[in-house]
Amino acid sequence: MRQLPLDLPVEPSYSRDDFLVSPSNRLAFDMIERWPDWPDRVLVLVGPSGAGKSHLGAIWAERAGAAIVPATSLSELDLQAVASQPMLLEDAQETAGAEAAFFHLLNLVRASQGWLVLTAVSRPDFWGLKTADLLSRLRLAPVVEIFPPDDDLVRAVLVKLFADRQLTVEATVIDFLALHIERSLDAARAVVGALDREALALGRRVTRAMAGDIIRRMEDVS
Repeated sequence: MRQLPLDLPVEPSYSRDDFLVSPSNRLAFDMIERWPDWPDRVLVLVGPSGAGKSHLGAIWAERAGAAIVPATSLSELDLQAVASQPMLLEDAQETAGAEAAFFHLLNLVRASQGWLVLTAVSRPDFWGLKTADLLSRLRLAPVVEIFPPDDDLVRAVLVKLFADRQLTVEATVIDFLALHIERSLDAARAVVGALDREALALGRRVTRAMAGDIIRRMEDVS
């Protein structure tokens, strides 16, 4: 008999201690650790969805006392008031319709000796920007890249996510999941959450068979 588990959200932790360093993110992590010893006041942090950009950006924001702003809100900001303070601009590739504000922000940051970190899925040349001067300014900023998680990082993330939910899972289950889920941190969070709910509903521990069943269900939905 299945029980009805309470679907309580488990918010991801973006603390420095919870960031797992691997070859796929080492260069980006080291750059964040070097702040404020940077070659420029603006840094572009690039990587695919689910690679850990927001986590790494949040680590910097905590250290720098930076505001975290989604790029889609850029046109609503009082740029003169905020540009002198450190800022993390998330999903900077989504600035369509706000290029004038973006250009103004970059100029204000440099003029006021502020700090600006941009996260994006690709380099500025691929954002579809129409303002040549804006693209030229962005090309001056150093770019550090987070690559898709390697196998060891995926396994380590899975272990940690299960531990965060007080779930003890055998190594064979971790290995199975690492081989069969999309190689991203978001995918790891999704499958662990689904397995947690399934284990609670059935009143059973997480097994490889259960993991296979959940992966098939998730693939059917997608």
